[in-house]
Amino acid sequence: MSQINRKPSTWYTQMGGIENKGNTLYICHGFGCEYRTAVTFSEKDKQRLRAILKRGQRSPEAERAAISKAVQWQERRVGPVVGSSNDIGGLDMGNGNVKGQMDCIDEATNTTSLLIYANSQGWLKYHRAARPASRGYFLDGKYPHASAVVVDTTTEIPWVVDSWRLSNGKPPDILHMTKWLTMTSADLENPSGG
Repeated sequence: MSQINRKPSTWYTQMGGIENKGNTLYICHGFGCEYRTAVTFSEKDKQRLRAILKRGQRSPEAERAAISKAVQWQERRVGPVVGSSNDIGGLDMGNGNVKGQMDCIDEATNTTSLLIYANSQGWLKYHRAARPASRGYFLDGKYPHASAVVVDTTTEIPWVVDSWRLSNGKPPDILHMTKWLTMTSADLENPSGG
């Protein structure tokens, strides 16, 4: 878990992303941040995003549900600008280097940018954005994977906010990080384990 204790800026440097500048987020796509497209949030966008996140003010659990809605909103909002409205979820190696298609590096970067933006606006009451986390190294039998992370400031427990598995605009997986580190995609497709 020490990986999330480094500054999020180290992720952008390592992965070739671009940090937010004011109301502009740089959306990664094409796998591994091959392409970066600037999207500037308008006042209307800011009002919408603030309203979505305000619904989570009663508890950390409610805020994680609001974060899920905010990620879905962002994906739909940026889709027409970056060409990602038809982004295919999960492992889709056939779309590497295709503009608008996103792998887990792109998704982790974009969600982190949104979370950092929300933090900077004071819209998160119970969470702070952290550096994305990675798991899997082939040697452990798991495909390498990365996800955005928020830390619950009431418990200091990290939660992944993983929008990679499902297609554009669908709810991200929000899971306790220690559980996520041991999971495979198959675990998510069959959560009962049977």
